[in-house]
Amino acid sequence: MRMVDIIEKKRDGLELTKAEIEFVVDGYTKGDIPDYQMSALAMAIYFQDMTTEERVHLTMAMVESGDQIDLSDINGIKVDKHSTGGVGDTTTLIVAPLVAAVGVPVAKMSGRGLGHTGGTVDKLESIKGFQVELTSETFNRLVNENKIAVVGQSGNLTPADKKLYGLRDVTATVNSIPLIASSIMSKKIASGADAIVLDVKTGAGAFMKDLEGAKQLAQAMVQIGNGAGRNTIAVISDMSQPLGFAIGNALEVKEAIDTLKGEGPADLYELCLTLGSQMVYLAKKANSVEEAREKLEEVIHSGKALEIFKTFIAAQGGDSTVIDEPSRLPTATYTVEVEATDDGYIADIIADEIGVAASILGAGRATKESNIDLAVGLVLKKKVGDAVKKGESLVTVHSNRKDIQDVIEKIHHAYQITTNKVEPKPLVYDIIH
Repeated sequence: MRMVDIIEKKRDGLELTKAEIEFVVDGYTKGDIPDYQMSALAMAIYFQDMTTEERVHLTMAMVESGDQIDLSDINGIKVDKHSTGGVGDTTTLIVAPLVAAVGVPVAKMSGRGLGHTGGTVDKLESIKGFQVELTSETFNRLVNENKIAVVGQSGNLTPADKKLYGLRDVTATVNSIPLIASSIMSKKIASGADAIVLDVKTGAGAFMKDLEGAKQLAQAMVQIGNGAGRNTIAVISDMSQPLGFAIGNALEVKEAIDTLKGEGPADLYELCLTLGSQMVYLAKKANSVEEAREKLEEVIHSGKALEIFKTFIAAQGGDSTVIDEPSRLPTATYTVEVEATDDGYIADIIADEIGVAASILGAGRATKESNIDLAVGLVLKKKVGDAVKKGESLVTVHSNRKDIQDVIEKIHHAYQITTNKVEPKPLVYDIIH
């Protein structure tokens, strides 16, 4: 087999075989295929697309390029949740203990943040003592005992994907549906879940800015997951404005606690119930999505979900007293109110601008090596559709530096105020089975 023939075949729009795709992934991972040939193939895929079968073969070849997590010691159907990312996306901190409280095992591998805000691991590390490095034996034991554990990502999962992603980033081939979908799904499948619920974001704060692109990505990932033998569904949700009120690590942990008490922001609460219901249904802990939702609402109202969160934190070395005393979380030195400059209604909150504002404060990383400030961030006081008076607070800034004029300017740029009342966009656009 020759790489040049495979490039030519895909260039001409023909379908690659399983053997050809495995030859490419194996050869590139080992260094036998040079970057310039892999770049040519990536560009051919960008223009010619791939069939569902090709996408499944590419995904599984990347899965098999490195370690695969063995969750067979964990009882029950393991359901993973993945979000394509956004601003204020605290769903994992809420959904994981929520579905665990109705008996669904959540064996979650999460990453650190890069860009707008911290990742799930960063948020959990704002709880004093919390450990994300666990042996596989301890991880599996904790899930069996408590139905929940979260660890940092393994170093050798899908090395082919890591290598190919780095190449795509510098060859203008990142925005290719088959390459994005296989990248995401290879990591999910290698993580060992039996079923997968995907939260595919669309809007200004999302990777996929337009709804049609988000639908195409969701359909591609669902087809790959099901083709690889994992029961997979995707929820397409809005990220034109930040989710919930809090953006920043400790601030989002506090908001997660509030939401598990049933006192969180309406949009965050609703999305977590939507995602959680799908997870419970795929785990066969309910006969319908509606029944699954009822079970989740019950464990919120009874306090069981919050107790599971507390147990989970303590089991991984964290200070579980933060559940009852959120003031024990890291706290910023200064709080500043950013005030509206006009009367009217909030027409838009540009999510990625808000994310950048939080990142400037130190809530996110500019590079993988950057340190983040767990205490800082933003708490939104107004969302799209809300009425506002001049001088009323739009956002509370939590900062560890006095001069935040650059952050205030970003926030004012992100908030669009109009004289006419505006209806917020739908929270959930579609569910792809």
